[in-house]
Formats: sequence, C-alpha cells, structure tokens
Amino acid sequence: MVTELALRHADDLGARESPEYVRVSMASAIALRMRSGRFSRDFAFGGINLLLNYEEGCRSSCGYCGLARGRPGSFEDKSFIRVEWPLVRTDELVEKMVRFESNLTRVCISMVTHGRAYRDTCEVARAIAAAVRTPISVLAAPPTLRREGLESFRSTGVDMIGIGLDTVTEALFGDIRTRVPAGGLKWDKYWQVVTDAREVFGPWKVNVHTVVGLGESDHDLVSLFVSLRDRQVFSYLFCFNPEPGTRMAAHPKPTLVRWRRLQLARHLIDEEGYGPERFSFDGEGALAGVKAARSAIEEVVAQGTAFMTNGCPGESGEPGCTRPYGSYRPVEAFRDYPFVPDTSDLEQIRQQLQLSSLVL
Repeated sequence: MVTELALRHADDLGARESPEYVRVSMASAIALRMRSGRFSRDFAFGGINLLLNYEEGCRSSCGYCGLARGRPGSFEDKSFIRVEWPLVRTDELVEKMVRFESNLTRVCISMVTHGRAYRDTCEVARAIAAAVRTPISVLAAPPTLRREGLESFRSTGVDMIGIGLDTVTEALFGDIRTRVPAGGLKWDKYWQVVTDAREVFGPWKVNVHTVVGLGESDHDLVSLFVSLRDRQVFSYLFCFNPEPGTRMAAHPKPTLVRWRRLQLARHLIDEEGYGPERFSFDGEGALAGVKAARSAIEEVVAQGTAFMTNGCPGESGEPGCTRPYGSYRPVEAFRDYPFVPDTSDLEQIRQQLQLSSLVL
C-alpha cells in the first residue's frame, strides 16, 4: 500500500500525483461517501472508476477527449467523459473501499498516456488488491505498454483489461488521434495490445471501447462488433457527448434513434449470436434493417439489458461497471441505463428504436 511517508513527501513537494493520489468519478466519490450528492434515480451503485493524475496531464491530444493535452486548463481541472473527477489520496480511497466493500462490484483504473502510468497503475492495483476482494479492471494506455506489462497487471490482481480504441476505423483514428498536436498514437499498437491482452488474460477478459458518433458508419461498427465477438473480446459501447473546449466541441452527438439501434445491434451480436448477414445497411452505411422475427426482437427489448451500460462484470457476473452519466447529462434523456430499465423506460426505448422500420 502507498505509505503515509510517501504521501507526506508528496504533500511537502506540493505535488498531488499518482500513485499517492488518484481521481475518482463523482459517482464513485458519492458511493464511497467521499463527496455528498445523490443520483436522479435511486439504484445500487458499486462500480468504482479511478483515473491517474499528473501535473502535466495526459500526453495525448485526442480531438474528442476532455483530458486532451491541447484542451485549455490544468489537467486537474479537466473532465473526462463530461464527468467531474475529484482528486483524493490513495490511502484514503483504499480505506473507504474496505469500509464499503460489501457494496462494491468492480474497480476500474484508467491510465493516461504518461511515462509513469504503467508503474503507478501497478502500485495502485496492488494496494487495492491487498485490501479488498473486489475485481479490478485496467483501462490501458497502449502507448505505455508491452506484453510484459500486461502480465504484470495480471500478477498484481487485475482480472480484466480494456482498450480505448474509440475510433473504429484506421482513417478516423489517424485524423482524430494521430495527426494532431501531441498525437503519435499508433493504430497497429492498439491492436497489438488487444491481441496480447487476449492471450494473457484469456477469453472474455478483454474489452475494446467504441464510441458512436465520431464520424464512423453503422456498418463500420457492426463489422467491428462481429470481429471482436469472434475473438471472444467484448465491445463496450459509448455515446459521443461533446466536451467543451475540445476540437470536437461543436460536433453533434448521434441521434437517439441511431444510438438505440446500435445498442440493440451490439447486444444481438454479443448475446444472441447474430452474424453480419442479419443486418442490412443503406448506401451511406447506416443500419437499415435487422433480419429477425419481430417477436424475437420484442423479447430482447423487453428484457432491457441491451440498453444498460455495458461494462466489466462483477464477481458473480452481474453488471459491475455502470458509469452513470458517462454518455449524457443528468438533465438529459438516458443514453445507457445504469440499472434495468423499468416499464416507462422501455416504452420510451421502443419509441426511440422505431422498430417498425427496422425489423425485416
């Protein structure tokens, strides 16, 4: 565990950086009683999301990311997926996790592109694993990792690895993440980490984050969902939500119709075994139809799970990481639900899907 001596040393130097400090999502801070607040609707929340913190911040400058190096402001004041991330002492965080362990379902440590990120992630993961049984995920920063690093994560107690690919085509990856100030991220490197992580952690222990609304087509996304499923790798779906001050601040978010249909498509591929032949697209690559019995699709919709936040599971397979407000603001319509949608939610979802024009 991070020592009190190290914490005092960091305080004396005026630095509040990882591993002695980490940032926690506001929802996590509320769940651990580190901040006051309440959710707009009551639900059980136990997914703790952490983010490494450095004075100079993330070295990358992705066009859509609130942590981008080129976004104005200090790193400590920047948001991530439009969520506030209070900075807390790691020792205090671990103590709170011990206190509320029975409520916890999953811990996710998000790396950033920084030279110390790998080492500090290991230290934070080791401290948590020594104190609680809660399963641990790492959202990896591929530029900082080799295969040996993934093996080290596993030996410290990490059981799942996420890779934030986000942009689902190489062209978009280049335009938004590489050919930018402080860019230099490599498409091939990201996929190498996916391959290495799948070999090190095994089937269904790796996930790839994909963001809807960065300029890709529905056909691009469905093709990736199928490819990842066939490799026994999860696809985790996020909805683009523009961050003020980023280069894509004026870029529109996807419509609810498009978002709901892609949530449904991902679920049908991952959970129902649908192949690419079950989906049709228009001339611009937009999802135009699903070849299925209407009753079968209605049954999937009625279950509601297709429209929940899809994230790493808890110890018993239940939803573990539910990221409330990661894709929408509290005053906006739910994009992904951190709980099973109720009857009124499902009625709205059916209207948003416009199934009569989708199911063939």
